[in-house]
Amino acid sequence: MRISGFTMVRNATKLYYPIKQAIASILPICDEFVVALGDCDADDRTLDEIRSIGSDKIRIIRTEWDLDKYPRGMEHAHQTDIAKAACTGDWLFYVQSDEVVHEDDLPTIRMRCEELLHDKTVDGILFKYRHFWGDYDHYITSHAWYANEIRIVRNDKDIHSWESAQSFRRIPDFDGIHYRQKKGTFKLKVARVDAYIYHYGWVRPPAYMQKKRKAFETIHSGRTRAEEFFRKEQEEFDFGNLSQLSVYQDAHPNVMQERIRQFNWADQLERRRHKVPVRHKHERLKYRILTFIEQTFLGGRQIMSFKNYRLVSR
Repeated sequence: MRISGFTMVRNATKLYYPIKQAIASILPICDEFVVALGDCDADDRTLDEIRSIGSDKIRIIRTEWDLDKYPRGMEHAHQTDIAKAACTGDWLFYVQSDEVVHEDDLPTIRMRCEELLHDKTVDGILFKYRHFWGDYDHYITSHAWYANEIRIVRNDKDIHSWESAQSFRRIPDFDGIHYRQKKGTFKLKVARVDAYIYHYGWVRPPAYMQKKRKAFETIHSGRTRAEEFFRKEQEEFDFGNLSQLSVYQDAHPNVMQERIRQFNWADQLERRRHKVPVRHKHERLKYRILTFIEQTFLGGRQIMSFKNYRLVSR
């Protein structure tokens, strides 16, 4: 059995993505790792960061992004598909540039891949998620955030990244352009693995967080609309009151330890607690009520939430 890791990325260091940690976290169980590296800005060091891992398993494909041809976030899916198509493994392990896997989970993940290798009724493997927010001590437990997502898929040419690359779908005879199409697409049949994806996409200094949001909005809505929207925004992102979030008390992945030691924006988070609170999605009353019901009576199982997969019992 062979496992290929893959990802896509552009301007990771400029926008404070932990790309090195993301790749390194799953590299031990991968036979190869394919990176679709976009046309980064001159002041970005993503290529150097990836090369510093020092592994001959890593293969870099240089790409260019075309937001006119792939608008509304679809360039993310297109770039993901470029990396996926270059993989040679039986299973393809996708990790985004702000996602990290704990080393303690790697044996479980590999064993699950072995168990399901010959079960062709299973298209992919579903992971649990921890979404960290603001710093490394707080994470979100909320109906407003996805609790699970597909991160391992079979090496099947009809399986493609979908929408803005959060997930995957089976798309026979895909035209390679319309990544947001629903007609003629099929949800993957997936089995669970008892392992987490540690999502650090919302752990950045407030100024970096705002830069990342602007870059993300540009990819989804175009440069003009993004500049218009952020003209009214402050220069630093307001994470709101972190004291209402879940507190993380376990160990982070080893690959994250150096980055965690570099955490130096606690005072910026503290200052914002004394302002009029910002209402983020997970703070809205509707989601707080749903979250209370799910966590208190349903063991954390989400109700009335969209699931881009068909869960099978294996």
